[in-house]
Amino acid sequence: MPYVNVRITREGATSEQKAEVIRRMTQVLVDVLKKNPETTLVIIEEVDTDNWGIGGITVTERRRKKT
Repeated sequence: MPYVNVRITREGATSEQKAEVIRRMTQVLVDVLKKNPETTLVIIEEVDTDNWGIGGITVTERRRKKT
């Protein structure tokens, strides 16, 4: 039973986009590893940019500095 955990920043991914990610991730496991799609779990976790850090600073701060 494959388990895929996708973490993205919470910035407005639509339900349709997330459904497409789930569909495609599942299909990759079917195509490459011949896994059963009926037992493949794909979880999307959305993380606030204040809770995601890169290079010692939050994504929120990094983006603020870019503008």
